[in-house]
Amino acid sequence: KRASGIILNPNNGEILALVSVPSFDNNNFSQGISTEDYQELIANENRPLFNRAVSGEFPTGSTFKPIVAVAALQENIITKNTTINSTGGIAVSSWFFPDWKSGGHGITDVRSALAWSVNTFFYYIGGGLPKPGTNFSEFTDALGVKKITDYARLFGLGEPLGIDLPSEASGFLPSKEWKLEAKNERWYIGDTYHLAIGQGDITATPLQVAAYTAVFANSGTLYKPHLVKELLNSDDSLAKKIEPEILRYGFIEPEHLKTVRQGMRDAVEYGSASSLQSVPVAVAGKTGTAQWSSTKDHHSWFIGFAPFDKPAIAITILVEEGSDGITSASVPIAKRVLEW
Repeated sequence: KRASGIILNPNNGEILALVSVPSFDNNNFSQGISTEDYQELIANENRPLFNRAVSGEFPTGSTFKPIVAVAALQENIITKNTTINSTGGIAVSSWFFPDWKSGGHGITDVRSALAWSVNTFFYYIGGGLPKPGTNFSEFTDALGVKKITDYARLFGLGEPLGIDLPSEASGFLPSKEWKLEAKNERWYIGDTYHLAIGQGDITATPLQVAAYTAVFANSGTLYKPHLVKELLNSDDSLAKKIEPEILRYGFIEPEHLKTVRQGMRDAVEYGSASSLQSVPVAVAGKTGTAQWSSTKDHHSWFIGFAPFDKPAIAITILVEEGSDGITSASVPIAKRVLEW
């Protein structure tokens, strides 16, 4: 009942499609909408007048993992050959932080961690593993909350991107200082673990997620997303052409982007998005299941790009309450779009 989808050209930031569900007919407003029709729109609990793709703020779930992976590579926390043994989760004192697969995934490197969305790997590179004999007071080298959010900002999170539409939201990136002030609680290792898998207090708009997906598609450039391509005079002659605007580039080494891109390709070839193998062109992607309520189904995400070797589109699909943790609504939708 509530969803959003964005397709953009990763090579210049042009938005090719932007969908917010439920929607409404603009024509109803062109000559004055009736009070009855307007009341029906604003009374709808699913808020059809709310542009979810641009103004909605949601936990990113595992779609955030490519950013954490490339940050760990860039900061030399890991190399592309680093492996850990995923046995089902990490125990810290009386707390347990699980993988989604009971018993774990076994020996895992960064590519397979992306392909299968292995939580333990991202706990390790985000917050570190407890050092033996330290009574959980020391952890192995990891990114930590500050570096995770620093890299998130490089990829366009935490502030509006400047799309040519009103009411763009900024999303939210948490910090130790914010938590202490807002919740009167100190930051725990569990907070870092949750952040490293796109959970906890982090939120982003589907537009922001689409924009950073395009960075992986084009191998390193963050473009300002835009809908308007050109402005015309009254006689339809060209008044102004809207040129692509680069917000940031060159902040990640190409070899690290290549590794993460390959991990996203692996997700389609043998991992969590393997149902996309039948798409006529090679697709790379990342699935995401975002918990946001203790009583309602999770949000379902898919991000990806195609063709893999020379991407022409980047795609982002979010279906709110579209996953029960096993089945996912976003990947079948992405598949239909990509096949078309």
